[in-house]
Amino acid sequence: MSRNSTIKRTTKETDITVTLALDGTGKSSISTGIGFFDHMLEGFAKHGLFDLTVKADGDLQVDPHHTVEDVGIVLGQAIREALGDKNGICRFGYFILPMDEALALCAVDLGGRPYFDMDAQFVAERIGTFETQLVREFFYAVSVNAMMNLHVRLLAGENDHHKAEAMFKAFGKALDMASRTDERITGVMSTKGTI
Repeated sequence: MSRNSTIKRTTKETDITVTLALDGTGKSSISTGIGFFDHMLEGFAKHGLFDLTVKADGDLQVDPHHTVEDVGIVLGQAIREALGDKNGICRFGYFILPMDEALALCAVDLGGRPYFDMDAQFVAERIGTFETQLVREFFYAVSVNAMMNLHVRLLAGENDHHKAEAMFKAFGKALDMASRTDERITGVMSTKGTI
């Protein structure tokens, strides 16, 4: 079964296309106009072993907010569509990822009930042209649109670049674990019989 999706979303603020293959090798082609954000999405794809293409044209003359949030919306929708009926997936995933002095924890439940919680503090207002407060906006948009329960914790860190990068990579690793299939699972991983 092919676990791929392509989602396109166009508004007055952004024009975004995301193509995702859950069973990939970590190849990516990312173009959002926000250099640091591209770097974060490349790390997410590489370490999650997802093949990911993101093409985003947004109103960056206003600020990066609409572009980052809308990429999160479209990526979340792409994850949800690529998962299909979720038969055979492990459902839960978690990872604790070190990056130099930074340490990030991410836990995912693909059980169909969206919830997001994040505990992380940044010192700088921006990393390049990327506003650090947009880390939260991105992960929130992904969690709601993928219908996933997502928890992100920054356990240690001083450098804001390292903090954010550890969080994005940890998310990739946790999502890879949760979306992985296991031949021992019949149907969906729930006593309810549906997720």
